[in-house]
Amino acid sequence: MNSRVAVIVVAAGRGTRFSTDQYRQPKQYRDLGGRPVVSHALEAFLSHPAITDVLVVIHPDDTDLYDRAVAAIGPVAGEKLRQAVSGGASRQESVRNGLVAMENRNIDLILIHDAARPFISHAVIDAVLEKLTEGNRAVLPAVPVVDTLKRLDDKSGQLVTVDRTGLWAAQTPQGFDYRTILEGHEKANLAGRSDFTDDTAIAEWLGFEVILADGDPDNFKITSRSDLDRAIKRVPMTKIQNPGLAELGDVRMGTGYDVHAFEDGDGVILGGIRIAHDKRLKGHSDADVVLHAITDAILGAIGDGDIGAHFPPSDPVWKGASSDRFLEDAVRRVTELGGKTAHVDVTVVCEAPKIGPHREAMRQSIARICNLPVSRVSVKATTSERLGFTGRKEGIAALASATVRLPFTGEDFS
Repeated sequence: MNSRVAVIVVAAGRGTRFSTDQYRQPKQYRDLGGRPVVSHALEAFLSHPAITDVLVVIHPDDTDLYDRAVAAIGPVAGEKLRQAVSGGASRQESVRNGLVAMENRNIDLILIHDAARPFISHAVIDAVLEKLTEGNRAVLPAVPVVDTLKRLDDKSGQLVTVDRTGLWAAQTPQGFDYRTILEGHEKANLAGRSDFTDDTAIAEWLGFEVILADGDPDNFKITSRSDLDRAIKRVPMTKIQNPGLAELGDVRMGTGYDVHAFEDGDGVILGGIRIAHDKRLKGHSDADVVLHAITDAILGAIGDGDIGAHFPPSDPVWKGASSDRFLEDAVRRVTELGGKTAHVDVTVVCEAPKIGPHREAMRQSIARICNLPVSRVSVKATTSERLGFTGRKEGIAALASATVRLPFTGEDFS
């Protein structure tokens, strides 16, 4: 497709039906899977190869909210995203502001989408664009009405069944020849008309035929709390590619503790590195007390048992195993949940060997295993003032904490 195709995402609404006294944030900026609702729709359009320009119409008071929504998308925003424009007193006026802002961009076709429809798919976008490239001036994605409809008769107070034959539920993005819909909005404005419920209604008013394209039942609009709950339940099925920490709003912390006794040897493995010593640590694997504690901390953060449950010492396959395999597995489990390990902090308790000279090497080793920047790994050491088994130089203990960030899964703690 050689046409210049733009998208206007309408995000200027206040969502008064959705707001409560306790929470007045507009629905398009509510959290959905660790990022704002509008971010999901924007990502779909920005990643579509046929789209050349994306412009968002926002409320003047929502600049900070919008900036955070864009930041949550990541690099996919690229060069397609245009400077946001302010909306008007009605949706119709907001769309007109967006259309006017596109006048100097040589736009051929335009799609107009509601920000509160986060699950717009490339398949629906393709269906609308296909109809437009066939020469149609107005295209409506829609799904057939399948529920039985009832109308309350005002005079009798009786319910009357409505024939649903030929009835369709309208969705967005609605697609248009750019000049046609811009002209329609300008004429509606001059005529003092502000009662159109969507943009295809303006095309109908102009006398243009509106062509149907296949919609998608999942492309629903969030208008109520129950709609948001439905969307939240669907998010875990939506794979988010390489999420950034800003997208992962469920912040968890886990702790881990491990201890191993000394036995005769010539060195210990701590944090994935070998340190010369006149003892070694006794254990079924390599007895890396540091990595064991971190592994348990990460597993604790995601509520997935402990190291012994996944790698039982009774299993001979783990005899002498390198403990980085255990930690890598814990990090993998976080990734498979759509999350990331964000920070690791470990304290080593022993009289000997001295940890200080090896601290940075341990940090780098742990960072590599956890796929973290070194700045997100802390290694500390202390003695127990000659008290207890560590004070008697009978072994080493390690205490660890780990911060993990996951997408929200719809659990409601209210």
